[in-house]
Amino acid sequence: SRSTWKSICFGGVMVAEYVFSAIRGRQAGREYYITMCPLKLVPKLFLFYEEELPAELRSQRVLNKARIPDLSKYITTNKDSYVFSSITASIDSNVIFENVLIDGQESVDIGKLRIPLDARFILNDGQHRRAAIEAALKECPDMGEETISVVFFVDTGLGQTQQMFADLNKHAVRPTRSIGILYDHREPLSSLACELVEKAPVFRDLTEMEKTSFSNRSSKLFTLNGIYQGTQSLLRKPNTSEHCSDA
Repeated sequence: SRSTWKSICFGGVMVAEYVFSAIRGRQAGREYYITMCPLKLVPKLFLFYEEELPAELRSQRVLNKARIPDLSKYITTNKDSYVFSSITASIDSNVIFENVLIDGQESVDIGKLRIPLDARFILNDGQHRRAAIEAALKECPDMGEETISVVFFVDTGLGQTQQMFADLNKHAVRPTRSIGILYDHREPLSSLACELVEKAPVFRDLTEMEKTSFSNRSSKLFTLNGIYQGTQSLLRKPNTSEHCSDA
């Protein structure tokens, strides 16, 4: 799916707009739209306006700029394997959804989403991903044609966008350090810690692989995170991985 912008004529007046291929869905009686957005458009569409506003007038947390270099580096050093989840945004404008024909019949929920060019996009989830993409494109502009999925809602006011932020983050649970290490096949120290558990008899059956702690009734004596930290200290290797997800 590609997104474009073009000028169309309504009543003799030329109107510029964005046109996204989209799938329409429904939640809680409201329509939303899933689209694919080229990375090069992400910094232009999703501007961040709210840093200087008090918390009660914002719909997002303040951007933590210290996170951006690591996220950007993650993209540029893993161009063949990076993964980013969808961005969620509200559109502060009226939109038009046009159904398309599939095998000669009009599709109900597959079509084109038309958004005025002067519409304002309010990020509900993904502001750090957006900033990291902008930084990564400065170093690797050739990645601009790649895409990220975007879930669009039509904005119904500050209260609604604040509630969306609260709902999206209320039940989010960060993975434990141990399971983050277990599933990280990219970082050498994580792989080394897992290999130690697998090959060293003292660790093999006595290591908790998912949790970072265990009860006094547990048969385990070690945690994978503990072995990782101990190996890191032994090798005097600085920590280069946060093993956390982007919000």
